[in-house]
Amino acid sequence: MKMILDERGKKYLLKEDCEFQSDLGIVTKEQIANCEIGDELKSHLDHTFKIVKPTVNDFIDLMDRRCSILVKKDIGTVLAYTGLGSGDRVVDSGTGAGAIALNFGNVVGGTGKVYTYEIREDFAKVAQKNIETFGINNIEVKNKDIKEGIDEQNIDLVFLDLPKPFEIFEDVYESLKVGGWLAVYAPYIDQAEIAYRVAKKLNFYNIEILETLERGLEVRPQGVRPKTRMVGHTGYLVFARKL
Repeated sequence: MKMILDERGKKYLLKEDCEFQSDLGIVTKEQIANCEIGDELKSHLDHTFKIVKPTVNDFIDLMDRRCSILVKKDIGTVLAYTGLGSGDRVVDSGTGAGAIALNFGNVVGGTGKVYTYEIREDFAKVAQKNIETFGINNIEVKNKDIKEGIDEQNIDLVFLDLPKPFEIFEDVYESLKVGGWLAVYAPYIDQAEIAYRVAKKLNFYNIEILETLERGLEVRPQGVRPKTRMVGHTGYLVFARKL
């Protein structure tokens, strides 16, 4: 899979055996077929395009969504806080378009495995198509309600993006290996509070509720200052560990 960037930094995924068209001109399918990563191509309007290999984040930006997805700051916090690594096994519920499942699959690598549960058939189909398009084969999409039971055992991380995730914490505890993590995405504080209290009753350890805020900086000739707009509240993240 290849990605093409125009002079403005706008990015597009390239389709095989097709020409590329934008307001900056046409790049022929012959040009695309013969290009390699790093090449520069000229459109018929003499605009320059760069050929790049897309990262998982590039792909998520461009893939079919049809629903809201977790933003990078929350995904990054989950990956960093739990220490997810190569060869780990993950259960993910609330697949949506597959954004966080793709991140999990990218991190655990070929020796790891991601099992992602999605109750809605239409979302499961979109996620499956996105995963296949990205070309990763360590993610299994399960069109199933996780509340009917978690099939997998000896799991390193269970991630839940559900309205009432605390209803299945007992099943989560049983599916986790010793040292494994539970992570919950909760848009509202009452969801996070109940999740905290239920996890504590079930003897989870290292229970935390986190909120990650992201603010960039503006670099101007006059000086550097924080941007007036920022990525503020998106959701709370609840973490708990089985020990």
